Amino acid sequence: IDIVNPEDENKQPDTLSLAYYQNQPMNPYQCNDFTNRALLTLIYQGLFFVDRNYTAEPILCRSFTVTGDQKTYTFYLEQATFSDGTAVTPKDVTASLKAASTSAYYGGRFSRVEKFSATEDAVVITLTTPYENLPLLLDVPIVPQGQVEKARPLGSGPYVYEEYEGALRLRRRTDWWCSAQLPVNGKIITLMEGSTTTQLRDAFEFSGLSIVCTDPGSESYVDFHSDYELWDCETGVLVYLACNDDSPFFSDKTLRQALTCAIDRSELVETFYRGFGYSTCLPASPNFPYYPQALAREIVYNPEKFTAAITAQKLQEEEQTAIVLLVNKDDHTRLRMARHIADSLSRSGVKVTTSELAAADYLAALEKGEFDLYLGQTKLSANMDLSAFFAKDGALCFGDMDDAMLHDLCQEALANSGNYYTLYREILENGMLCPLLVRSSAIFVQRGMLTDLSAARDNIFYYDFGTDPDSIKTME
Repeated sequence: IDIVNPEDENKQPDTLSLAYYQNQPMNPYQCNDFTNRALLTLIYQGLFFVDRNYTAEPILCRSFTVTGDQKTYTFYLEQATFSDGTAVTPKDVTASLKAASTSAYYGGRFSRVEKFSATEDAVVITLTTPYENLPLLLDVPIVPQGQVEKARPLGSGPYVYEEYEGALRLRRRTDWWCSAQLPVNGKIITLMEGSTTTQLRDAFEFSGLSIVCTDPGSESYVDFHSDYELWDCETGVLVYLACNDDSPFFSDKTLRQALTCAIDRSELVETFYRGFGYSTCLPASPNFPYYPQALAREIVYNPEKFTAAITAQKLQEEEQTAIVLLVNKDDHTRLRMARHIADSLSRSGVKVTTSELAAADYLAALEKGEFDLYLGQTKLSANMDLSAFFAKDGALCFGDMDDAMLHDLCQEALANSGNYYTLYREILENGMLCPLLVRSSAIFVQRGMLTDLSAARDNIFYYDFGTDPDSIKTME
């Protein structure tokens, strides 16, 4: 980017460049690559953005109403335009949301949407169950209704894709419909093609690449050695242990409860994710506004408690006894972590072995219940919906984890955020789910290139308009 000093417009501008993978999709509903998704905030906008504190900040939404049963939301739009000058309409929004609802990246968050519909001046979303915080799920990029399947659809954000001398770059819109303060500025952003993390690291250190977004938990992660500034960006990915209720060990709630105290979560964050993550004993991001910090502080690392529970069940006396910890061996970071956890738990006096299976076999073993424990990960929705763990047909319900009371508490928390405390308390009491950490990504920036970065989940270049989210909501 050519960054112009507002105090001296005649000063020679600096330059900034970003990376992208040419062999990965750029369509926002098809793109799962972290590096490419980092560009999307500069090109697209949603009805809302979600900041790093899990507050839904209005962007394309001017105001909205909610029915008393919290099952019908009506959203009215700002007078926004796409980069070709055409207006963003309710039909564009509904077409975009429908496309997102069938995508791998966004689809899970819309499982309780009964219908998306457009009126002449509004977007209506009808739900099957009450939601208090539906806007947290509506940071989906909006594109023109006829372009949802295009490789690079138009957006309403501050930059637009541009072909220049056979290369792809981003150009700052001079007709951008709003005037938010951006973390980056200038007329042109150069895009540098990449194919490997090593190539991007070398381009950052030797070829002028200004910003690199990386996954510290990836096997392909490489260390940087040049002078840089470093930010983190939470991903919302929860890493956890879960028990099998049919296990001869973990059918006992006492042992399940002791397990949550037997894991040194801070050590896992440092050892396996290079410090990029947040340890958590509750199935939520510690940055979530309804995360009960006092409740979390009740869980203290205490491996002796697990040893005492093992002794009470006389498991140490059974020489052939072995707890089986299932893990996906295709995820090398998780594989190493599972081995570490198995070694750590084995110090209690009972043998813990790992069952290391390729992804397809791992999933089959989960569905058959062929484990005592498994080490999993999932991307939590921004409203921390845990229903998939406890619903009988839930996508994450393995090892007879389904629990009608916990599932009901999930619904109550979604409808009224004051119920999150009760939900988390009962999850700790139940002990089937043992959260470990929430992952973060690392953002390397050439020193002095940016003054600040408020990177938020799914939104590296986060910006807002300073609008009070509560001021635009009306109850019908």
